[in-house]
Amino acid sequence: MNDMKRVLILASDDFEDVELLYPYYRLIEEGYLPLVASGKKGEIIGKHGYRVKVDITYDEAELNQYSALLLPGGRSPERVRVNNQAIQIVKSFVESRKPVGAICHGPQILISAGAVKGRKMTCWIGVRDDLIAAGANYEDRDVVEDGEFVTSRQPSDLPRFMSSFLKLLEEYRSKESLAMQGLKMESEG
Repeated sequence: MNDMKRVLILASDDFEDVELLYPYYRLIEEGYLPLVASGKKGEIIGKHGYRVKVDITYDEAELNQYSALLLPGGRSPERVRVNNQAIQIVKSFVESRKPVGAICHGPQILISAGAVKGRKMTCWIGVRDDLIAAGANYEDRDVVEDGEFVTSRQPSDLPRFMSSFLKLLEEYRSKESLAMQGLKMESEG
């Protein structure tokens, strides 16, 4: 599978099960390869008991192998955001302007990466004040798009969230494809 069809998911124990699993399987349905990265090998366990295999640890993640980043919610972001390697991954995606999707508590990771100031975003209501304090422009809507960011509030927002995230992914891949074609034409000319 083409490396640029990969999506990196950062998660830890106590992730909101549906916020990881729904996007995971929707990505597969659309031809993407989602890979779960965590601070340890083995598996992580969701709030409701679902077990998910960890594909790679944070230190094994290489930005150039992924088209996008996904940050599910639950209590997982509390653990992810205190891992320096995970924060460096997030910063790399943001600096590279690759698509980033965050749902529920997921924006906490973006706050810790210093990536929310001036952005239009949404999140779980319990994270709202933190998002505002970090300089984001909070909107209480099911999906908020701002450049390469797509954010949502809660599990019931997942259908619209994934629709927006997949649309953003396709736009990014189209731009990357055009850029690669341009480089190829320059080297042949």
